[in-house]
This record gives sequence, C-alpha cells and structure tokens, in this order.
Amino acid sequence: MFPSDVSLRDDPLSDPFGERLRPAICMSRQVLGARFRFESDSIAFLELVEAAYGSLPAQRFPGLSPEFHIELRVVPREAAADVTEPPPVRMQGGRGLLCGVVDASNYMVLAPAQRRGLIVVSEDMLAFRYHVRYELLEFAVFLLAPRVLNLVPLHGACIGRDGLGVLLLGPSGAGKSTLTLQGLVDGMDLLAEDSVFAHPESLLATGVPNFLHVKEDTLRFVDDPAVREWIRKSPVIHRRSGVAKYEADLRERDASCAKAPLRLAATVFVSGESAHGPDDLLAPVPWEFVAPMLSADQPYASGHAGWDRFVQRIRRGGVYRLRRAPHPRDAIRAVGGLLDRARPAG
Repeated sequence: MFPSDVSLRDDPLSDPFGERLRPAICMSRQVLGARFRFESDSIAFLELVEAAYGSLPAQRFPGLSPEFHIELRVVPREAAADVTEPPPVRMQGGRGLLCGVVDASNYMVLAPAQRRGLIVVSEDMLAFRYHVRYELLEFAVFLLAPRVLNLVPLHGACIGRDGLGVLLLGPSGAGKSTLTLQGLVDGMDLLAEDSVFAHPESLLATGVPNFLHVKEDTLRFVDDPAVREWIRKSPVIHRRSGVAKYEADLRERDASCAKAPLRLAATVFVSGESAHGPDDLLAPVPWEFVAPMLSADQPYASGHAGWDRFVQRIRRGGVYRLRRAPHPRDAIRAVGGLLDRARPAG
C-alpha cells in the first residue's frame, strides 16, 4: 500500500527537538467536514490512519472545508515491563494548546488555532493498534475539527434517511448501539455510532461511520444470519470499562453510511427501562426538562460556545424518551416515525 519505511533521524545535538524531521509520506483524508493531511515516515502509523478513515464518504458542510496538518512520529521502543494495555490518556490544556499524555514517549499536542497537531508514539505502543487509533489519532481529529468549524461535540449516535437524522443519546449500556445496528438492518443511513458533531444553528451533523461496536448478547436480535456472521468474524475490542465488543468495519459491507451531513430532526433519549406496551414506548420530554436533561447527558458539550443555541434549536425539533421494546425493531419503527413527521409535505 505504501513505499518502504524511511527513517529520518537528525543529529540529536544539532536538532534536540527533532524540528528538522521531514516526514517522507503524506496522506490526505476528508473527515468531519474538513481536510486532514497526515504526515509520517512510519508505514505502521499511516496504516492506522487508513484503518480509521479510508473509504469513508467525504462529508462536507456548505461553503466550509478547512485543512488541518497532523504529524505522526514514532520514537524508539521503550524498555518496559509487559502490559496488557497502555495507561489511559491524561488530558491537559492551556494557552491555546490541548495535550493528551500517556507517558513520556506517547502523547499528542494540538494547536487548534494553527490547525496543527503532533502525535508521538513509541515503537512498542504501535502493538496496541486500537488504543493508538481510538485514544490518540481519532481523539485528535475529534478535538481539532469541531473547534475550527464551531461544532457541538456530542457523545451519542445518529441514524436517519433522506437527509434527516435522529440523535440518539443516553448512558452507556442503554442500547444506542443495538438501535444503530437495527437501523442499519432496516435500511437507515448511519452517520455515527459513538460521536456526533452538530452545527448549533443549522443542526447539520457529521460523524465518522467507520465501525459499529456490538456486544455478543445484541446478536440475538439479528435475524439475518449473514449479518450475524459478519459481526462475529470481526475483531473483539476491550473498552477500559472492561466491556468486550465486536468492532465491525462498516466498509467491509455495503452498509448505508450517510454521504453528507444530516439535519437533526429529532432527539431521542434511549432508556434501559422497559416499556409496558406500544403506547408507552416513545414519549415527548416536557419542554422545561429538555435543557437540564441535555446538560446532564452531555457535560463536555454543554461548556462549548453555541450550546445554548443548540439546545434552543433541538427543542423545536422535538425531544423524546424511548423505553426498551421487546425487540429493537419496534423501537426503530418509532424512531422512523419521527423522521416521517419531519419530512416536508409533498
């Protein structure tokens, strides 16, 4: 896929910070409505970029397409004891810089105003492909793009059709991934399964529809044996919470991934509480409870500029509580009804 590795190492006495290092390979990908240019002399690191962002639809916001530059460096192997997973990333920031630190040889430094970033990992850290990709590489993109495009970063999922989307919120374990999978099976478009980024005024939302993370017990609801087989053949990742999930690559199948940002037509809080019947499945959230529920569910996003306007706009579209149905197909039908109501007449 790439030419052979080229290692550029300058004299540490004349260049102690490695500023003269010139990565030999460049890769450009359209992500979250922006153009990201990744530069590195490590094939292994660039393969993680391809794993994260290769063959994705090039979602763009009207009139906006900023460019970002991220340098990816690999430093010599650390002489350390064997570990089953690296330490968690510690976040720091100040004076326009954002940092994520694992240890002295594994970290990222981001300068959103300059649209630049640096990610450094040691050779042994590259063995933890999921952690490097998810906790450093993807995290850097998720921090840079929203701050320049003025997007509200949301922890949630989004599915839809015909250019409209439903934002799925709720705590971990409530069933957002199960609903997302059922939505895909039923022909809906997937915008994002875990992180959604919305413009507070237009409510246009973008995401990265690359992977679907599904627990084994979710597969009992999947009627299609080909879908079950596809998921069970996928790698298993272990969250830091201890939960194990299949990481199914949506690009391996003809999955319906949103080709452009979706306009959020409704918001649904997914609840683990079981519904007593069909009429108890989906209920509107009273107007006065919407703002506090959103802030409690999205503590990070609620501190961002544009949050108040986002809440105002979300209220107008409608905010609902979705209780657990006997089968997620019933819940998806209720969600689809919200999209039908939001579609312009004629």
